[in-house]
Amino acid sequence: MSDRLPPIPEYQFLPEHPSPGIQVELLPGDELPPRPRPRRRLSRLAIGLIAGIGGAAVIAAGVVAGLILFPPAPPPEEQLALGPFEVPETNPSFQPRELFDRQAHSIDDAKSVWVVVNKHRPLDPKEYVPELTAVSLPGYQGQMRPEAAEALREMFAAFSSEVGGQLSVVSPYRSYLDQVGVYNGWVSRLGQAQADRQSARPGFSEHQTGLSVDINTATDQGFGDTAAGRWLARYSWRYGFIVRYPEGKESVTGYFYEPWHFRYVGVDLATEMHDQGITTLEEFFDLEDAPTYP
Repeated sequence: MSDRLPPIPEYQFLPEHPSPGIQVELLPGDELPPRPRPRRRLSRLAIGLIAGIGGAAVIAAGVVAGLILFPPAPPPEEQLALGPFEVPETNPSFQPRELFDRQAHSIDDAKSVWVVVNKHRPLDPKEYVPELTAVSLPGYQGQMRPEAAEALREMFAAFSSEVGGQLSVVSPYRSYLDQVGVYNGWVSRLGQAQADRQSARPGFSEHQTGLSVDINTATDQGFGDTAAGRWLARYSWRYGFIVRYPEGKESVTGYFYEPWHFRYVGVDLATEMHDQGITTLEEFFDLEDAPTYP
């Protein structure tokens, strides 16, 4: 037996897809494997088209967002002519309000228009006599300090013009000796405890400063509900006056509600108290309450 293997027929090594020009001999029953179909170029084109549309959408969205967040500057002729650090004024007429100077006048000096007199703060000296002038208004023909008398005349005239009718002076300046008689009269009628709620002891009275006045009445708390009382409470600050003993402040001022008792403090202070909604001198100047005598 020969040791050599029989030769392998050539057709067993034929390529699956013979190149053109090569003659292949097929035996009966043999077939060439099918030629693979070429990849479709349409799919690649579709994918490319979709990717292109998506990219364009992203770019468009970015452009829109950029216009919103960073709008283009107006043409040079429409831009404000500002310096490198200038800011346009929205209200050129606006002026910042200056802080009120609470040290502008003394609250201790009896001659000061801001002097605070209460049960803890007597006049110094107790027999103090201010500069005085005639009030010259309907009612009691008394006296007051010149600046207070002038402001009172303006306030009376404004009331007559705006409301009609006429206000009346009941009690302006009272001297130390006058106050002795007034206070003792209340004590004899009501007793000292009640008298202290509505009348000052001599040397502790605002009337003695020449800056206070009782208008239309000196006893009727219902005056605050009259046309005159309401107008005075609402507008007296314009002329430099305040209701010195407002309702609900007896524990602060030491006196019950006196809608007739007006104290001249000057237009500046009266306006500041009005604007801040502060109704007593004690609270405005951060003084201790003075409900009773020490």
